[in-house]
Amino acid sequence: MPEKEEKLTVREAGRRGGEKVKSKYGSEDFSRIGGKGGRTLRDTRGPEYFSEIGKKGGEAVKQRYGTEHFAAIGRKGGQKVRELIRKGKEL
Repeated sequence: MPEKEEKLTVREAGRRGGEKVKSKYGSEDFSRIGGKGGRTLRDTRGPEYFSEIGKKGGEAVKQRYGTEHFAAIGRKGGQKVRELIRKGKEL
């Protein structure tokens, strides 16, 4: 009986390929490649590009989670800073 051919989505094929490369070269290689791509993108598009995509991403998060999400993140950050200052004074 012939085996049924498994259909791969592009996403699954990419995931499998990434896992194979990671097992062959290590996760550090992904970091190196990503850094190289980021530097190339910066040199090609300029810093304005990152500002633009950051604003788009922030707007998408705001639409999805609301402004209270950002307020909660800010409170957590402020608490962490206070904690670090307190620990620094104890030294």
